[in-house]
Amino acid sequence: MYAPLASGLRIDWRPLAALDDVKDEWRTLSARALEPNVFYDPAFAFAAAPVFGREVGAGLIWLGARLVGFFPATITRRRYGLRRPVLVGWTHPYAPLGTPLVAAEVAQETIAAWLDHLAGKADMPDLMLLPMVPQNGPFATALNSVLRTRQHALFGSHQRALLAPGMQRSGYLERAVGGRTRKEWRRQRRRLEDKGAVSMVSTSGNGATAALDDFLALEAGGWKGRAGTAARDDAKLGEFMRGAVAGLADKAGIHRLMLGDRAIAAAITLRSREYGWFWKIAYDEAWAQFSPGVLLALELTEKLLRDDGLAHIDSCATANHPMIDRLWDERLTLADHFVGIRPTRGFFFWRQLETLRRAGVTTAKTLLGRH
Repeated sequence: MYAPLASGLRIDWRPLAALDDVKDEWRTLSARALEPNVFYDPAFAFAAAPVFGREVGAGLIWLGARLVGFFPATITRRRYGLRRPVLVGWTHPYAPLGTPLVAAEVAQETIAAWLDHLAGKADMPDLMLLPMVPQNGPFATALNSVLRTRQHALFGSHQRALLAPGMQRSGYLERAVGGRTRKEWRRQRRRLEDKGAVSMVSTSGNGATAALDDFLALEAGGWKGRAGTAARDDAKLGEFMRGAVAGLADKAGIHRLMLGDRAIAAAITLRSREYGWFWKIAYDEAWAQFSPGVLLALELTEKLLRDDGLAHIDSCATANHPMIDRLWDERLTLADHFVGIRPTRGFFFWRQLETLRRAGVTTAKTLLGRH
């Protein structure tokens, strides 16, 4: 069991755009949180705010002068076709992880204090959704301990590829990928080398912003460009990505597969302490017959495996991804926590509506996929 926090506790709810004066304390919490989340690092969050965070606020939990909790969320005023406000943790298409930042030494106490605070605020929703939270690991342990005595349900459980080799780094790809597949990829690499020198170039820090231009150009030249969703073709998206990479500095890396002096594939990785994220990848479709994205992912995986400081690399991919699932053996299980902030007999009703809502979304996606 966990004990109440000390009397120095203070809890604020503030707009994300109004947090510049606490960025040093926020950065310190991000660096020592129970479980890192680079998407909640102030450098990334401030860059994302103008595009994805205009209505986002943050619960700040202070123990004396120390920030011990950071819970970004937005209040949706309507859900299920009703005027039903829900407090929804902040995720977006460029931030597929919703783990709040809590200080390791008071993690359970901080989570409980946040929920108790919400329960006592009549102007806050009495339902909360924490999306895309890992179901294993230190934060999951702390959260589940707090939720054990509260109304809650899990939705949207799924798995995505994870690189967590432990002590088994040597020969990882040989064990993960079948011999016939590795042979085919080696053949494609040799065929590509017939066209010119092939190498991977990794850049971080001051040079990463310039290297990012290669990624943006490759993305715009592919299916995202044709769909009108490429970051380079959207001024705000492009500014966000450049700001995030520049702000994260050495925590962001751009990795390019070069054919001579030309980039034919590029990937972006992000890092916070011993955690990493394979954030984005793009390739030149003119070279698709040589699988440049796969060849880059292979080299990048080898590079990540050589870094003993990285223990857990999240693919950020969809479930059952056809490429990265073949390379990385481990899986990260995530789910959405639906929580009743104030005990009520109506929680079962709202849980059923959430179930129906998700079933409707799944059906709509299936129907759209047929056209």
